[in-house]
Amino acid sequence: MASIKFAVDGKAVTVNADPNMPLLYALRDDLKMGNPHFGCGLAQCGACTVHLEGEAVRSCVMPVSAVAGKKVTTLKGLGTPEKPHPLQAAYVQEQVPQCGYCINGWIMTAAAFLRDKKKPTDAEIKSALEGLKCRCGTHVSILKAVKRAATMMG
Repeated sequence: MASIKFAVDGKAVTVNADPNMPLLYALRDDLKMGNPHFGCGLAQCGACTVHLEGEAVRSCVMPVSAVAGKKVTTLKGLGTPEKPHPLQAAYVQEQVPQCGYCINGWIMTAAAFLRDKKKPTDAEIKSALEGLKCRCGTHVSILKAVKRAATMMG
């Protein structure tokens, strides 16, 4: 066991855990967060995506020791209901959510991508989101929302 300190959504936190425990477990079990989600546990679906120092990472395979002293941002920390991130607003405008389980991965991955790519092409958006899974089949709406958010951010 180790005492690991880091920041989540702008708040300092400490967890006492096995340093090899996935960050996802620290967020959900130790810090009692409802997001991100456990999907596959193999970094293949994206439901567990968070930002680590601004970069999208899969928290299900990220050891909690790797975030010591760093900043983690979850979907909750990306925006608020009063001031949503452009992607969150675009998701509502495009009526993307169905079950909502995968939204975490799509938005967090797209947010990191759009931060660096202001006017992406459709092909670039598809490439950036490759590997993410949505069992409801809302892929077309997701792509429209990302495109909308890109215009709002650009």
